[in-house]
Amino acid sequence: MWRFIASRLGTAALVLLVLTVIVFILARVIPSDPAVVYAGPKAPPEELARIRQELGFDQPLIVQYFAYLGGLLTGDWGDSLATKRPVLDELAMRLPATLELLFAAMAIAILAGIALGVLAARRPGRLLDGSIRFLSIGGVSMPAFWLGLLLQVVFVGRLGWLPATGQFSKGIEYTDPVTQVTGFALLDCLITGNWTALADGLAHLVLPALTLAAYPLGLVARMTRASMLEVLGQDYVFTANAYGLRDGLIRWNLALKNAMPPTLTVIGLAAAYALTGTFFVEVVFNWPGIGQFATGAMLAVDYPVIMAITLLGAAGYLIANFVVDLVHARLDPRVRIDGRGSLA
Repeated sequence: MWRFIASRLGTAALVLLVLTVIVFILARVIPSDPAVVYAGPKAPPEELARIRQELGFDQPLIVQYFAYLGGLLTGDWGDSLATKRPVLDELAMRLPATLELLFAAMAIAILAGIALGVLAARRPGRLLDGSIRFLSIGGVSMPAFWLGLLLQVVFVGRLGWLPATGQFSKGIEYTDPVTQVTGFALLDCLITGNWTALADGLAHLVLPALTLAAYPLGLVARMTRASMLEVLGQDYVFTANAYGLRDGLIRWNLALKNAMPPTLTVIGLAAAYALTGTFFVEVVFNWPGIGQFATGAMLAVDYPVIMAITLLGAAGYLIANFVVDLVHARLDPRVRIDGRGSLA
């Protein structure tokens, strides 16, 4: 196990190193002057020259790259050209909101997707199976920004059940302000007993979480259904039925456990996709997370922020796949970690 972990960490470090080279080169070929973005278009030439020297843009590219790499390893990810603040501080301020949205969406996708997949496999070809497959295909095919707008029209404009945008209502910061403990707003409300803000935050979370969950939910449901159909055709399932075991026990305890490894792989990929999919959702719902920050950085050509968010997304993708491999090896006894530190 330790050899497997070391092998995966080494591979992840190599992938991130190659990615830093690619991202650095792409950032430097953008037809934009970072000094102009930093100082403004009306800055005098001598001020622009001073900023280029201060930020190291007058150095050769190879020197700039190694300075950038050294900053990454020491925790200095540079300053945002737009806000003039350290990039890590900006990300740390916005990351909890994005993670809350991501965790809520993936919880919905995993629980509902697995349940729907098992129900669809119970009687394949029937009305329930067809309805679940139709909804799964719709969730995978529908663009997140369009689904978000549609949910706003229905649940906000027509029914008036839920708030449209934001993480909290504007009046909450005056009547029931959230006390910062962990940085995760809903968790802080729960810790401090701020039930009014907690209820308001949960109401604001429903629509963006459903929007972000649509794609992974469809993937999980379809993969669970396919895996369950394959498992239910195995001899040991027929044997369990012959011994008179309850149908629910066979499906939810016996068959589902053996059908989970392929579903876990899809869950890992869907979670990594959802990390970047939050960008569209946060813009539509005005959610104060990394997505809005990334959108503003791209419009302002704030390349230190763009590079940092790209690396953060890649790290999230690698972590998700690493966790899936560990859980996969734990659940499936046929999967073993060989002497070279790989799954076999």
